[in-house]
Amino acid sequence: MSDLLGQFSAFTVFLGIAAIGFSVLLASFVFGEIFEHFGDDTWDSGLGHGGPSFFSMRVLSVFITGFGGFGAIGIHYGLSVLPASGIGFLSGLTCAMVIYSFARFLYGQQASTELKTVDLAGKTGRIVVGVPVGGMGQVRCQVGEELVDKMARSQDGTAIGENTIVQVVQVLGEIVIVRPQ
Repeated sequence: MSDLLGQFSAFTVFLGIAAIGFSVLLASFVFGEIFEHFGDDTWDSGLGHGGPSFFSMRVLSVFITGFGGFGAIGIHYGLSVLPASGIGFLSGLTCAMVIYSFARFLYGQQASTELKTVDLAGKTGRIVVGVPVGGMGQVRCQVGEELVDKMARSQDGTAIGENTIVQVVQVLGEIVIVRPQ
């Protein structure tokens, strides 16, 4: 057994570590987060940011790849195992931080197109289908960058003509109560 271990140089061990990290990274890119059930939420759930975790498989595999690769470079340039491991650790940590920061940046760029009906309360809109006395028409409001059409009733039951600017007073499910401005 010791003869088998004696055949591996430190350079080979560092390259093997880099190869394992890179293989896991490729597997996670091809198959997705295959190891996501192993502690990702456990380790980072207290931060409450809802974004990617520093302990995600992709970030950890980049750390392992950087550790092995830069450790091998250190051995190649004549460093002993301990300094090469230190360089590998710091370089792997730096690579992992870069990937983690980039993932956080991408997560922060996400936008939600979810529109809640209650977001209409207090908004200004325009009547696109006139509201008859005691009846319903249609109002168009802009919420963010989105135009929303809803069935509308007059607050006091009076008629509101087409193209009249109104304010949404109340939201009742899919119907809004409006008043002219």
